[in-house]
Amino acid sequence: MTPLNQAAWIPAKKALPFKVGDAPYTRPGSGQLVVKNSAVAINPFDWVLQYIGPALAGYIKYPFIFGTDVAGEVVEVGPDVDRFRVGDRVCGSAVAIAKEVNRPAEGAFQLYTVMRQNMLTPIPPSIADEQACVLGLGFGTAAYGLFHPDYLGLDMPKIPVPKEVVGKSGSPRTVIITGGASSVGSNAIQLAVAAGYQVLSTSSPKNFDYVKGLGAARVFDYTSKTLVKDLLGALEGNELVGAYTIGDGAVEACTAVMKKHDPKLTRKFIAVAGAIIPAEKLTTFIGKGTYLMGMMGGMIKSTGTRIRTGVEAKFILVDGLVDPNSVVSHIYTSFLPLALAKGQFVPAPPPYVVGKGLDKIQEALHLQRNGVSAKKLVVRL
Repeated sequence: MTPLNQAAWIPAKKALPFKVGDAPYTRPGSGQLVVKNSAVAINPFDWVLQYIGPALAGYIKYPFIFGTDVAGEVVEVGPDVDRFRVGDRVCGSAVAIAKEVNRPAEGAFQLYTVMRQNMLTPIPPSIADEQACVLGLGFGTAAYGLFHPDYLGLDMPKIPVPKEVVGKSGSPRTVIITGGASSVGSNAIQLAVAAGYQVLSTSSPKNFDYVKGLGAARVFDYTSKTLVKDLLGALEGNELVGAYTIGDGAVEACTAVMKKHDPKLTRKFIAVAGAIIPAEKLTTFIGKGTYLMGMMGGMIKSTGTRIRTGVEAKFILVDGLVDPNSVVSHIYTSFLPLALAKGQFVPAPPPYVVGKGLDKIQEALHLQRNGVSAKKLVVRL
């Protein structure tokens, strides 16, 4: 008997709120499986899409089902699935929004989601579904910017964590990761440490202990007037392999550090995961042209910065995410399962459960718009 599915639909472009209603149950294709979702997590990208989806993903045809971060139980496997069986607990990234996918059946905000086996990992018994579902988009974005050769291209993470690794210069290898308490930052720190790099990070002082607990060697106040000086002091004698930035002012601070640090020990490259855009600014954008003009303005500014300072700041545009041979797929299949089982990698930030049911997803998005710190909003299903 075919299961009855429901979803939190976005019925039309920029429609508020989501509408909970029936959704088709879709059978899995080759390399795919169906997960009965028990928990989904909310990303800033989810409400950004709700407000300006046509500007970011003009290819989407509505009604549609958004959502990326899921955890649940496998209820059906398609052909060529060799990593999972029915009954397995799994978590990972739903890929409905990927341009090459673009179908509601693969969105997270429903009871049954079609998933790609290369974008999933088993959940160890020690980890609850509400904890596991926080990985998803933050994990994938962190991995892509750190390890893809178009960005920082760092060594891949290993099990166990490598002992301190030195670069060709003979100096310890260090990477700056700002916004350490954010979802992307929490994943990026753990991945970089697992790859053998020392991490310097930033956050608000209330989150210092949290960020250090993820593996950062030093954490600095991102609002401090002495941030650049403090980072340079911590970097003395170390090889700076680049920076991964999240948050306002981070690119400027890292650019200043790279200009002043020993040029023989500095790679002047910044992978930019983005800044936090206030919700009120998004709601004032008018159409695709205005938003893309803002994006292009940022890119032009970065190009100008490279010409002026020698520092390249490159926005992370995740592409080819569903490719089984992608960097993210490799980490999902070769690193994450054992790392989670051994406790070397933990789902982070910790979950804050908003409530239960598809009707709670819109409420969770509203809370996300107001900003959260060192936690991730989760809805049980």
